[in-house]
Amino acid sequence: MMAIISDIHGNYPALQAVMADIDKSGCEKIISLGDVAGYYCQINECIQLLRQKSVPNIMGNHDYYLAYDQPCPRSNAANILLAYQRAHIVPDHLKWLRDSTRMMECNGLSFVHGGWKDPLDEYLTDVSENYFRNQLATFFFSGHTHIQSLSLLGRICHCNPGSVGQPRDDDPRAAFALFDGKSVYLRRVKYDIDRVAAAMKECGFDRYFYGGLYSGRKIGAQRNGSDQSKG
Repeated sequence: MMAIISDIHGNYPALQAVMADIDKSGCEKIISLGDVAGYYCQINECIQLLRQKSVPNIMGNHDYYLAYDQPCPRSNAANILLAYQRAHIVPDHLKWLRDSTRMMECNGLSFVHGGWKDPLDEYLTDVSENYFRNQLATFFFSGHTHIQSLSLLGRICHCNPGSVGQPRDDDPRAAFALFDGKSVYLRRVKYDIDRVAAAMKECGFDRYFYGGLYSGRKIGAQRNGSDQSKG
C-alpha cells in the first residue's frame, strides 16, 4: 500500500493526523506531491516529520518560491507567509526542499505537483483521456488545486489527493489518497484546527490567514466565492 499526500503548506497538526491514519493503513511508502512550504508557520516541524518517515518530495511552486527566494506572482498573503518561513527555516531543511525532484515515474505510475505540461505550476481542473495521450503511465497523481478528485478515463486513472494543509473544497478535513497497486482510494481525516490557529496567533498572524481552515477554503476566500484567485 502506498500513500500520496500533497499541499501540506506548513500545517503540522494536519500532517500529524494524516500520518497517524497512514500508519494505521500499513503503508509501505509515502510520496509527497509538493508544496510542503507556504501559508502556515510550522515549516520546520513538517519537513522534520517527512524526513523521519523518509518521504520523497516533488517540488511544488511554493517549495520553489521558498527554496530559491522567489515571490509568488499571484498572492500577497502567500508572500507574507513565505517571508516568515524564509526567516525561520532550518538551513538543512531548506537544502532538503531544494533537492526535491520535479517529477517521479515508476512501474506505470507518474507523479507531479501541477501537471504534465508544467510540473511546477499547471492547474489541472478538468482532465480528459486526451490530455494523457502521449504519456506512458496508467496512474497519474497531481496536486496543486487543493481539490480532491479521482477520474477514470478509459485506461487512465488520474487522482488529485487533495490538500493535507489547506483544503479548498468546503471540507475542512485533511485530504490524501491510498493506492494498493490496482485501485486508488480517497481519504479524509479530522484534525485539531485550533492548534494551527494558536500557532499562527503566537507567530503574529491574525484570523485572516487561518480562518478559512475551519470551512475548507483558501486564505481570504469567502463562502460566496468572491475570492477565486489562485495561490
